[in-house]
Amino acid sequence: MPESVALTLPDPAATDALGAALARAQRATAPSGLVVWLHGGLGAGKTALARAWLAGLGHRGRVPSPTYTLVEPYELPGWTVRHADLYRLGGPGEIDDLALDEPADQPILCLVEWPGRGRGRLPPADLEVFLEPAGSGRRARLLAASAAGRRLLAALPPPAPNAPYQAPAEDDPPSP
Repeated sequence: MPESVALTLPDPAATDALGAALARAQRATAPSGLVVWLHGGLGAGKTALARAWLAGLGHRGRVPSPTYTLVEPYELPGWTVRHADLYRLGGPGEIDDLALDEPADQPILCLVEWPGRGRGRLPPADLEVFLEPAGSGRRARLLAASAAGRRLLAALPPPAPNAPYQAPAEDDPPSP
């Protein structure tokens, strides 16, 4: 099973396609829960990817950035989703108040933006996604951090030449 996948996302539609593919892979692997850390600077596409993932799981409403609310919860068929943005967190100790690992009646998908601000207090990642701008698009590196993360990556369709997202050239890898 793959440990990591590197992708070039040439435009917003490619980010949407990746989010939809991750949702399909999540449904196919049916983990009992999944924690995903979303890394990248301001404007790197963390919230855009979260929106696309939520849409792929069936959410049809608005997906605001949780920058000011810190956590946005979503109840979807088969999943409870907690989308967190820790950018404005005062310190790692505030993580406990967010209840990211609180039990739910169904499996939990926890999408965490700016996870470095809560390191040591967050649930461990199953998948880490590193996003960075690249021209008019972005680069993405997906790193499995658990068996569930490796199964998720294995369930992703391989990039194809005409796919909305494409594999980067060998000499052009994304940086962490």
